[in-house]
Amino acid sequence: MVSSQRPAVVLIGPPGSGKTTIGSALAEALAVSFHDTDAAIEADQGCSISDIFVLDGEHAFRALERAEVARAVGAETGVVALGGGAPMDESTQEVLADHVVVFLDVGIADAAKRVGFDASRPLLAINPRAAWTKLMNERRPTYEQLATHRVDTAGRAVDDVVAEIVSLVGPAR
Repeated sequence: MVSSQRPAVVLIGPPGSGKTTIGSALAEALAVSFHDTDAAIEADQGCSISDIFVLDGEHAFRALERAEVARAVGAETGVVALGGGAPMDESTQEVLADHVVVFLDVGIADAAKRVGFDASRPLLAINPRAAWTKLMNERRPTYEQLATHRVDTAGRAVDDVVAEIVSLVGPAR
């Protein structure tokens, strides 16, 4: 039985690590709901994250993201996937304390194949490979510090990654 107090698993990681794809499959395997904070922000705002960045700026997006992550971690009981930059916020780090956090790790080659580094990712719009590498170098220590578990998704089938996560976290509470 899933606790009404907290998510079963919170997924963090860089763009292209598989948070949405793996999160959805993991939720199915655990027989719980799946919640993607980026998708929730887009639905709530009625526009894409890229549009929010362009129209309102990164600061406005990060405020929306911080609020949605706090809401989701406090209210959702299934698998919650966070945007790649969400864990960089100090208040989000505090919100994630004492939760089961899985860092989905990936190298640039696999990330590039998965996301294509297109204009829908505002922080990767100019020189995407260099930008991704810089972001990952900045974010990796935080991802590792917050993670209860680290799972490498590079070159792996979704089912294999899901099976590893289930073996690490056990059945939904």
